[in-house]
Amino acid sequence: MSNLNRDVLYSIFEQLHDKRTLSSCLLVNKAWCVTVIPNLWRNPWKSLKKENEKLLLNVIFSHLSEVSKNNVGEHNLLTNSYQRPSFDYMSYCRHLNLDEIQRIINENIEDKDKSLKIQNEILNLFINENMKYTHFYMHQNFDHQINLNHGAERCLSGVEFLSCSTSIDDNILTKLTEACKSIKELKLFIELEKNNHGFVKLIEVQRRLFNIDIARHSYENETFCKILENSLIKHSSTVQHCKITRRPSTKFLSSFVNLKKLELGCNKQIITSWNCLDNLTFPSLKILKSSSVPIETLTSIIKNTNGLLSEIKIDYISHDEISNRNLIQAIYQNCQNIKYLKLLIRNRNILELETLLINCQHLNGLFIIVNDYDKRDWDKLFEILTKSSSTNLFKFKFYSHGLPRLESLKYFFDRWRGRQPMLLQIISDKIIDLKIIERYKAEGIVERYDYAYWWRKRNFDDFEWF
Repeated sequence: MSNLNRDVLYSIFEQLHDKRTLSSCLLVNKAWCVTVIPNLWRNPWKSLKKENEKLLLNVIFSHLSEVSKNNVGEHNLLTNSYQRPSFDYMSYCRHLNLDEIQRIINENIEDKDKSLKIQNEILNLFINENMKYTHFYMHQNFDHQINLNHGAERCLSGVEFLSCSTSIDDNILTKLTEACKSIKELKLFIELEKNNHGFVKLIEVQRRLFNIDIARHSYENETFCKILENSLIKHSSTVQHCKITRRPSTKFLSSFVNLKKLELGCNKQIITSWNCLDNLTFPSLKILKSSSVPIETLTSIIKNTNGLLSEIKIDYISHDEISNRNLIQAIYQNCQNIKYLKLLIRNRNILELETLLINCQHLNGLFIIVNDYDKRDWDKLFEILTKSSSTNLFKFKFYSHGLPRLESLKYFFDRWRGRQPMLLQIISDKIIDLKIIERYKAEGIVERYDYAYWWRKRNFDDFEWF
């Protein structure tokens, strides 16, 4: 395998996202090392551990010219940085994260004057005509005017992902507008004040905008938000993914006729009316995710889709039994192709879950939130899951402050016997006797399981099992 040609190696390494695994490939031979280095250095800021920040800073500093090093002067952190690196690591960087650069410098170099000099020289190293980026991140303003760097327009011309604050400096925004015309993914953080209306022009000049992510932490600045949302309508035929953290100020979402993925709300329990989304039609929608969005609004959205929804994730939000029943009915009447589902099931609507399982035969993963105010009939729930689940369904998650009795779990596992071994995750603040699960794992009824206290949840996505 060590003799695979570089094209094959490159394709393999492109599928690996774990830095530890990629780093181990460096030691196989020279061909592997040369092929994996660009992958490791594409985004050096990702998953950067605190203890490695000084090491990264040293490597970056080793790429500075002698003139730049002299401008900075000596510093004890940089004593080992004068050795010439084996590779031109900086040339492989495709993610320019100005916030991380500034943070790492400020947290590791105490001398403020020295810190500013180092920052200026490092930004000159990263922003010039010899660099080429696909991702750009900037959420703070800098004293360093990157728009004046020679070659800034060229090195930013290939940016396809832009994440920034809407209050960035006019000069920098102008340079981004001039240079970046191929942005496919745009993530904006709307500030409380000093929002820059120049973003309208930046949005207008994009050729094919696919993904929009608007993080808004307040309902202030309605005027700016309306202008910004209306400018996005120009891209109504190309936008396929939209994420917004607060209720929109307009009905701009109605123009996205090809929208495939919609994410609404944020984790903070700030419940407001989202009736601006009522009666909107999303014929191409495949994925719907929500947090702190009223159930009535979500039910309306689901009813106005075209049967293509394959994934629905609804985080906990307080609602009554009638709204819960209407939501479940909307899902099994309009989403027969659904594969992954997360929602709260009220105890009195347990029979509606049975209808859902019968109608939705493609369901592969089910995440059930248990309401503590219900007296959960776990036996009835497990009976329905074992009796009415299709052969495709074998992945389960349960989120509950309470836990089923061991007899109930035993009943669930015994009735699952003969089916595809299940993947099971339980999130609770109660302690469970894991011996019973281990027993059924040994018997091949449970393939894998995970148990976590709810405040120490593993870093899994809702529809990720191990």
